[in-house]
Amino acid sequence: MAESVPEYSKVDKTIESYSCEKSALIAILHEIENSYGYLPAWALKHVSEKLNVPMIQVYGVASFYDAFHLTPRGKHLIRVCLGTACYLRGSARVLEALESELGIRDGETTPNLEFSLQSVRCLGACALAPVMVVGEHHFDKMTPTKVHSVLKRVHGKNE
Repeated sequence: MAESVPEYSKVDKTIESYSCEKSALIAILHEIENSYGYLPAWALKHVSEKLNVPMIQVYGVASFYDAFHLTPRGKHLIRVCLGTACYLRGSARVLEALESELGIRDGETTPNLEFSLQSVRCLGACALAPVMVVGEHHFDKMTPTKVHSVLKRVHGKNE
């Protein structure tokens, strides 16, 4: 997947807004993530150079925190809970149905950047298990047979 043309001035403004402080690395990366939806490799390299922080350290921070993504994410983030209550009530089968329907695996994004799929350990709604969240919309008591209709609804199509 090709990366967009680097927008160094946009990244420079973010870095300068933190007075080029090395201690602001996480905040700077967070703002870049918000701007692009992920952390492009060229932006990480640029931050490394501008802050005079080794690239391995910038990459280490970017790859350590779940809030950061090193590849583009889809328009709709689908999270499936695999916590104990959800798992015991069939969330693994829901995840498998999503993988089959979308043609991607857990942690991947569809080629058209429409959907990203991510398993999580808990969504805090155990009584409604199994739970799936698409963007800000919660779907409780999910089953593999509900997956298709939920995706159609999210995609804005009528059944």
